[in-house]
Amino acid sequence: MSKIFNISMKKGVKNKYIVIVFSILFIGAGIDKKVSVCFKDTCFRAEVAKTSDEKIKGLMFRKSLAADSGMLFVYEVEELRPFCMKNTYIPLDMLWINKEKKVVYIKENARPAKESNYETICPDKKAMYVLELNAGAVKRLGIKKGDILKF
Repeated sequence: MSKIFNISMKKGVKNKYIVIVFSILFIGAGIDKKVSVCFKDTCFRAEVAKTSDEKIKGLMFRKSLAADSGMLFVYEVEELRPFCMKNTYIPLDMLWINKEKKVVYIKENARPAKESNYETICPDKKAMYVLELNAGAVKRLGIKKGDILKF
């Protein structure tokens, strides 16, 4: 009887370890929420905003953004996606991208804004993704509507 009990305990302990390992793997998968977004030979390391909270916060309250960085907003379906610059301190280039990863709308040099006086950008094209980069990136790289991004 005690042998059976010990085997059961070992299986119970083993199952706990399996649960812990899988939990770490799933949690760890969410830690590096960055993706490379490339245009021709240039890639940006973009933070991914997928949850509602991440999308609402975006790049608000950031004082700087590394030259090779950005933020990629990921949506489940293509829709018209207005964006605002509320509490955003960094001038940004913003690219709306459809499900084929084609740029469908660009807003260059969206200006930083204070809480009560901010710009809202309302594209006339549906998008599944929105990419925010430091202002000047679109011009520097020659990105235009119709270009394909890889990520």
